[in-house]
Amino acid sequence: MKIIFLKDVKNQGKKGELKEVKDGYAKFLIKEGKAVQQTKGSLKHLETENEKKRQEDQRLTEEAQKIKKQLEKEKISFTVRTGEKDKVFGSISVKQIKEKLEKYKIDKKQIIIKNPISSLGFHEVEIDLYKDIKANLKIEVKK
Repeated sequence: MKIIFLKDVKNQGKKGELKEVKDGYAKFLIKEGKAVQQTKGSLKHLETENEKKRQEDQRLTEEAQKIKKQLEKEKISFTVRTGEKDKVFGSISVKQIKEKLEKYKIDKKQIIIKNPISSLGFHEVEIDLYKDIKANLKIEVKK
């Protein structure tokens, strides 16, 4: 029997996938609400859902591209206390960077600091905006 998965089922199929399975297993999945039998109506519904996902994905990609352009033009500065020979006390955290980028609504999980920002000068931080779209943000640390 051909079915359309409504939810991800481990080792069987992903949501929205069309697959041929044994009749008994198909009835079990349908009863559990994890799949529906393939019909003209269910195929049409699947196509409209896939189109909605595609449009949403395209919208989010365009939005991320705009934010990337803005972020790469921007430079944020932090003033820190220093000790002997301009040694910085502590380092710049993800939380501090997030606070400076509040207008972009960036989550702290999106900010990737490869090397600790614990010295004066310019540093780059990667911001994971959406799927494969990443922005490089310039950060200046001064005393």
